[in-house]
Amino acid sequence: MKKLNVIYEDNHIIVVEKPVNIPSQQDKTNDIDMLTIIKNYLKEKYNKPGNVYLGLVHRLDRPVGGIMVFAKTSKAAARLSESIRNKEFNKYYLVIADGKFDQQSGVLEDYLLKNERTNTSKVVKEGTKNAKFARLEYEIVKYNEEIDLSVVKVKLDTGRHHQIRLQLASRNHSICGDQKYGTRGRGKQISLWAYKLEFPHPITKEIMSFELEPEHTGSWKILD
Repeated sequence: MKKLNVIYEDNHIIVVEKPVNIPSQQDKTNDIDMLTIIKNYLKEKYNKPGNVYLGLVHRLDRPVGGIMVFAKTSKAAARLSESIRNKEFNKYYLVIADGKFDQQSGVLEDYLLKNERTNTSKVVKEGTKNAKFARLEYEIVKYNEEIDLSVVKVKLDTGRHHQIRLQLASRNHSICGDQKYGTRGRGKQISLWAYKLEFPHPITKEIMSFELEPEHTGSWKILD
């Protein structure tokens, strides 16, 4: 794995790039995960013996890369979690999606139901038992007619299971390389990237904003 890319760090938080295919936290594969990687980095950097505190306040699916923030103190973790609950924690994604969108920008709203057994979700009618409301805003960055793919910026207003993947796929705009809901580029890397985070600093309350584009390789060459 390449060296940890630290975008910002102070006494309270650390903002890093999560590479694709690395879990946010330990899963059943026992592969190296972001929490472990960052804890090891902090141990080494500050010569800390024993356990290092690191709070996971949000997650990215394993195949998805991009920006994540972790809390270095329990106080910072509690306040960041509070910001998420208060909808002050904004997450933005870049997506390469199938086809041309009818509108340059818009809002998608659905009710999603998760199937724990298959680890997938589906769009269902309002009022369906256990279904959760899902909302996102999107804006088309560019459309490549030659390959019939759109580059889309997405702002998540709710953080549901596989939300972006499912809401786009249900409208025939599945994400390129999506193994579960996709039609294009199966077997390739999913073209979904967390490119921007915005949140109030847990201590100073200053609005922090960080952006990081994916490397322009593979499917992302479309960004050139």
